[in-house]
Amino acid sequence: CSTRSGLRMGKRQRIVVKVGTNTLCGDLDRPDPWFMAALADEIVDLRKSGHQVILVTSGAIGTGRAILGLTDKPRDVRLRQACAAVGQPRLMEGWASAFARRGVHVAQVLLTYHTFAARHSYLHMREAMLKLLDMGIVPVVNENDTTSISEIDAGFGDNDRLSALVATKLEADLLVILSDVAG
Repeated sequence: CSTRSGLRMGKRQRIVVKVGTNTLCGDLDRPDPWFMAALADEIVDLRKSGHQVILVTSGAIGTGRAILGLTDKPRDVRLRQACAAVGQPRLMEGWASAFARRGVHVAQVLLTYHTFAARHSYLHMREAMLKLLDMGIVPVVNENDTTSISEIDAGFGDNDRLSALVATKLEADLLVILSDVAG
């Protein structure tokens, strides 16, 4: 038996959910707490159905930009790194709060593409993520934009590649990308 979303009832599945900055923020200049709460509710419901869920989130740079009062999107890589460093803790506070109201803990997992390139780093990350999932904790993944500029400099776009790597390397059954980008 399958649901319309492709999830098989009765079979435990590992799901990676990626949310883009524009989807996360909507019309606000910062992450929308109502959206975060609604998405947290959906993820908690999936977990109650027996699924393991990993959340890949964007939004650190935009959050930092709002905190710093910058009106334009920064183009300078160092300024984007600074925005990410300022925004990441606030972004995680939002996710922690959204899940805590449902009694679920989250863990911040900051990755770089180098994590996947070096086998020992990848294996350590994989084991840590699997342990978090086994403990009932929702891993909240983002690229560490403060130390790695591969995404923000090359313009890969809101962790899409990162979510695919996480889904592949953690043998996810499903990758859901929540985005306002067509196609």
